[in-house]
Amino acid sequence: MRSFDVVVIGGGPGGYVGAIRAAQLGFSAAVVEREERLGGTCLRVGCIPSKALLESSRRFEETRGGLAHHGIQVGSVALDLAAMMRRKDEVVATLAKGIDALLAKHKVARVRGTGRLAGAGRVAVTAADGAIETLAAERIVLAVGSVSVVLPGVEVDGTAVGTSTEALAYDAVPRHLVVIGGGYIGLELGSVWRRLGSQVTVLEYADRILAGIDAEIAAEALVQFRRQGLDIRLGTRVRAARAAPGGGAVVECEGLEPIHCDRVLAATGRRPATADLGLDTVGLATDPRGCIPVDGLFRTAAPGVYAIGDCIPGPMLAHKAEEDGVACAEGMKSGRTHVDHDLVPAVVFTHPEIAAVGRTEEKLREQGVAFRKGVFPFRANGRARTLDDTVGKVKVLADAATDRVLGVHVIGPAAGDIIAEAAAAMAFGASAEDIARVCHAHPTLPEALKEAALAVDGRAIHS
Repeated sequence: MRSFDVVVIGGGPGGYVGAIRAAQLGFSAAVVEREERLGGTCLRVGCIPSKALLESSRRFEETRGGLAHHGIQVGSVALDLAAMMRRKDEVVATLAKGIDALLAKHKVARVRGTGRLAGAGRVAVTAADGAIETLAAERIVLAVGSVSVVLPGVEVDGTAVGTSTEALAYDAVPRHLVVIGGGYIGLELGSVWRRLGSQVTVLEYADRILAGIDAEIAAEALVQFRRQGLDIRLGTRVRAARAAPGGGAVVECEGLEPIHCDRVLAATGRRPATADLGLDTVGLATDPRGCIPVDGLFRTAAPGVYAIGDCIPGPMLAHKAEEDGVACAEGMKSGRTHVDHDLVPAVVFTHPEIAAVGRTEEKLREQGVAFRKGVFPFRANGRARTLDDTVGKVKVLADAATDRVLGVHVIGPAAGDIIAEAAAAMAFGASAEDIARVCHAHPTLPEALKEAALAVDGRAIHS
C-alpha cells in the first residue's frame, strides 16, 4: 500500500493546486483523477475551451463586419469550424501538459482512476480496467468539483440535447440552437454560436438574466445581447426537451407552442459531484444541496478529511477552488488560514464582458446597509474610444458612513481585468477615496474605475 501525507481526490483547479502547495510545504502528496487530463471541468470542458471559442468567434464576427470603421476593408470571409475547434483543443492540451509538468516538478504523484473514501485514512482508486489500489493518507482532501444540473423532462442524449460539454464541440453550426438557462454558461456559449451563424433562442424561467449579478448591470447586458441577435425569452418555464423523431430537437414550454430546433443546450447550473464518494465510510453526509460542510480550516466532521472548491459552500468558480486548495494546505501546516468567499470576483466573458466583486445594490438594500453609488460610463473613457468599444459602465458601491467599498460592478471592455484592482482594493478594506486617489495610467480602461470611485462623492472629472 502506497502511503502519502496528503491524498487529493480530484485533479481540477482546487485539487492540483492544493497538492502542489502541500508539496511546497514539505508534505508528500498525490492527486487521484480518473480523466486522462488534469485540470478538471474548467480546463477540459469548461472555462478554457469556452474562452478559446469566445475569442475565435469574436474575431470571426469582427472580421466579417466590424473592421470597416477602422479603415480596414476585408473581402470574402469564411468559417473553418474544424480549424477553430483544433485551436481550442490545442490550447487545452498545452495547458494540461503544463499541469503534468508542474506535478512532476513538485514531486506530486499522479494516480489515475476514480477515487473514493474507503474508511479512515484510506482512498480506494479504481482504474479503468477495474483494478483497485488502496492509498493510505493521514490527510485526504475532497476536491471533486461539480456536474451539470439538468431539469426534469430534459432528455440529454449528447447529440440533439446536450450540456456545455457537447456545445463546446459541435461539428457543424446549428441553424437553430435553443439554450435553456440565462446564466453565464448559456449566454457565453449562446454568444459563440450566434457569432458563427446560429439562430439562438435563450429560455430563462426568471424575469431576468444572470442571477446573482447586480440587477442594473444585468438589465444593460440584456439590452446589448438582444441587440446582438440573441432571442432571450424571460419568464419561460421549460417542461421538456428531447430529440425529435425526424431529426433535431423539440422543446416544450408552459403556455407556448413547441419550439423545433437543431440542438438544445441545457445550461441550468451545476451541483457538487459528491455522490458515490464513500462519505458514509467515514461518517460524513452532505447538506440538501450536496455540499460537504467544513470549518474555517476546510476540515470536515471526519478526522483527517478535508473538502474544498465546488463541493463545499461558496461560489462555484475555478479561482475560488484554487484559493481553497492553497489555504487548505497552509492550514494543515500552520493551523491557520483564511479565504474570504465574499470577495471572490465573478466574470462573464460575453461581449460586453461583465464582472463583479462584493455585494450588489439589491443585497445591500436587503441587508439595510446605507450606501452611496458612483457610476462612470465607458463612452467617456479615452481608451474605450480608441478601441471603439464604449458600451457599458463601472459602478462602485461604498458605505455611506465609512466610504468603505462594498461592491464593484463592471460591464464593458476588459471588465474581467478591471475587477482585479477592485478585488485587491476591497481585500485591504479600501475606501472609494482610496481608489480615487491612486494615479491611473492614461489612456487606460481602469481609469473608469477611478472615475466611478470619484463619482461616489460626486467628483467625477470626465462625466
